[in-house]
Amino acid sequence: MANLKEVKERINSVVSTQQITKAMKMVAAAKLRRAQDKIIQMRPYSQKLTAILNNVSAGIEGGSDLVYAEKRAINNVLIVPVTSDKGLCGAFNTNIIKAASAAINTEYAGKNITVLPLGKKAYDIFKKRDVTLVDDFYQVFTDLSFDKVREAAEYAMDEFEKGTYDKVVLVYNEFKNVATQVVRNEQFLPMEIDESEEEVSATTMDYIMEPSREYIIQELVPTSLKIQFYKAVLESNASEHGARMTAMDKATENAGELLKDLRLMYNRSRQAAITNEILEIVAGAEALGGN
Repeated sequence: MANLKEVKERINSVVSTQQITKAMKMVAAAKLRRAQDKIIQMRPYSQKLTAILNNVSAGIEGGSDLVYAEKRAINNVLIVPVTSDKGLCGAFNTNIIKAASAAINTEYAGKNITVLPLGKKAYDIFKKRDVTLVDDFYQVFTDLSFDKVREAAEYAMDEFEKGTYDKVVLVYNEFKNVATQVVRNEQFLPMEIDESEEEVSATTMDYIMEPSREYIIQELVPTSLKIQFYKAVLESNASEHGARMTAMDKATENAGELLKDLRLMYNRSRQAAITNEILEIVAGAEALGGN
């Protein structure tokens, strides 16, 4: 049976760990509330902007004037995995790394792959792999803002327009609720316009445009794409805090279960030690009485 001192040290260690996980859960819960509010407010704006874009694009035949909708042979692919800067959030980062790696090794096998990591965890993993890495934007979560995310989005858009990349893919966790995050492998460029949505929008809403439909599209498309990029980052940010809160909650529960077992072991060890001492005293008394 374990030594009493060893068991006591383990109990103290688990208690300290449990206090840390409780504190981390509370911090994650506070950050989650703010991140959740941001993404909930962003979704309607992003959806409405996309609907307007589809409506005004309906008047342009085949989207021929949309630079960012140009479809071409896919030889060069830019993959943007969105992870976190920190760990202790369950399988949050691992799922993104697996999804991005699966896309590189299967869907885009044989293509020229470039990775633009957002988040330190993705950067740390992919810098060790045999892929071209764009490492200018991985610290975006240090001080998350639209301006920082916009720089990464503009890089992807500019390089697509130049022909450096034929396709840009976002891999991120979509926030559903505190306990659920869904991995998304989403095509960012070339942009896809839902034709059925165009028809519905064109028949149900008629916008008066000034100066012209084409000019508005030239201004609206880049804005819409940057908002879509920012939305993906906000989804990932909210998902990270939800995953960390869930992971720390489970860790706290596991620490509680472990404490029960350790305290039971401690009591048994203590009782065994007391019993042994009583037996030794009785044996000594009998020995003295026999003399």
